[in-house]
Amino acid sequence: MPLIKNGKYFVPPLDDGSDFKELFRRLSAAGAGRPTDKDGIPLGPWTPELLATAITQIEANRSGIELRTVQLWYQDNEKGISTENIRWLARVFGCDDPKATSEWQTELSVARARLVARRRALRAGSDDHDAHSPPDTVQNAAIDVGTAVPSPLAHKSDVISPRPGFSLARTSEAVFNRGSPLDLSASVFAGAVALGFSSYFLGIHSIVFPQANGVIKQVGYLWAPNWTLLFMVLMPLYFVFVRDLVVYWRGTRRSLLSPEGEGIANDDMWVRKVATFSVTYWAAFLVCLPIATVLQWIDRCLGPLLTRDTGNYPVEWARMAIERPHVISIPEAVAFTGFAYLYMGAVFFLFFAGLILLFTIAHDSWELGRKSESWVDGEYQCQPNQVGLKIMRGIFRCCILGLLIAICMKLQSTFMLSSESTITAWLANDFLSVLGNHEKASDWLEYSMPTNYSSLLIVLATCTVFLYGLMRVQAVLRQQGDIGRGRNWRELGMMLALIALLVIVYVLIGAVAGFSILLCTGLLSAIYGLIYPSIDTWRVTDQGEEESVS
Repeated sequence: MPLIKNGKYFVPPLDDGSDFKELFRRLSAAGAGRPTDKDGIPLGPWTPELLATAITQIEANRSGIELRTVQLWYQDNEKGISTENIRWLARVFGCDDPKATSEWQTELSVARARLVARRRALRAGSDDHDAHSPPDTVQNAAIDVGTAVPSPLAHKSDVISPRPGFSLARTSEAVFNRGSPLDLSASVFAGAVALGFSSYFLGIHSIVFPQANGVIKQVGYLWAPNWTLLFMVLMPLYFVFVRDLVVYWRGTRRSLLSPEGEGIANDDMWVRKVATFSVTYWAAFLVCLPIATVLQWIDRCLGPLLTRDTGNYPVEWARMAIERPHVISIPEAVAFTGFAYLYMGAVFFLFFAGLILLFTIAHDSWELGRKSESWVDGEYQCQPNQVGLKIMRGIFRCCILGLLIAICMKLQSTFMLSSESTITAWLANDFLSVLGNHEKASDWLEYSMPTNYSSLLIVLATCTVFLYGLMRVQAVLRQQGDIGRGRNWRELGMMLALIALLVIVYVLIGAVAGFSILLCTGLLSAIYGLIYPSIDTWRVTDQGEEESVS
């Protein structure tokens, strides 16, 4: 029996065995949860626009809901409803009454389970029928009824479910997708803190040593930004932004554009997409751990420590046991550098895994954009625009941090070749040399610094992912015609300009006098880009599309 609760038309749960689609359409037509007039009659049925507005206005729902999501509930399709959206829909049908909301949340959850069970039964019956039908007959029948079965991929139980066994690609994606947003970043930060404390206990945290040219140089572990600033600040921030974009794409936006909709089918298709890059993950693993970690540790640390000969490398914290065994012994140095390089290799593998995931998201969104009619339907043209810009802004932030990581590495390696005592003094003197208040030192030490090559690889990989994402988002915008073209394209142009500025900063480090001025400009621009990835269009975006693309 309909009632009035909080001035709204309340329909109690009936538990009549209806599935979600049937139950939702009946309640929507009845206007359950809508305000009533003075006679207690609801003000008409729900429409997708009205229902989306009502859910978005729920105070606890800070992220709101897309109109496209609500419209899919009204359609006779394979898309269901997420647990989170059941919560908001129950509040609407429950008229903001706690007890009624709880009852409707239970009823909607049961109705969704009935919908899933019925569809599984239909698929099972279809599979049994297909097993006894000629392939051409089945395919033609599917085409006659307009069912989207373009290939055997339509049968989720046959192909979509990932194969059992270990997969480096799936495992890497799970590291970013599972747990709390801070798990990965906190683990990286904790490892860097542990190394910092260990260096302090071993006495190599801050140590000065005269170099070949007589300059007394600070070579302590805590004074090396590529071991402190990089792993304590830049890498944790990078992992936070990568995880945010992966969760955003897999958890919410992909289901709006994918024919599988929400649920297990959408997750399985995403996992399969990730698994197609398996060779790339293994290539990154082999480069980061066996080559860049083990071989570099043997060449730069283990070999010199065992032979007590620094070779063509400068004396720094990793090889201090050769010159000052009373400060740190050879076994202690071997153990500490081994752990440090193993930690570095693992973190940098995750860094490249993050770049691969960014590439995967850009590629996946572009592929779905070509196949999904919702991207080009005039009623929903803003949807891909918003999703594409959100993806590009996430990639932009991550690529800024990737270039800052490379700049941090090159700063330390170039400083070790300079004739200055500390890295801060080196940058300050370079700045003053342009102003004419200090004579720039021109002599450089002749040492081998493989870190320059490593940082160059990071720059190339980061720029590749950024440019690929930029091309794919531009393809989506072109598909939308002229809608938002000027503002969006200007925003993408500003992103490209900032990335180009950081690349120039990287190239000019130590190459020209006064590079520190450009370095400061690049750092300030990078910080602004991290906070406001939409650059100069933030105010425009904030007024009309804040919840969708900010």
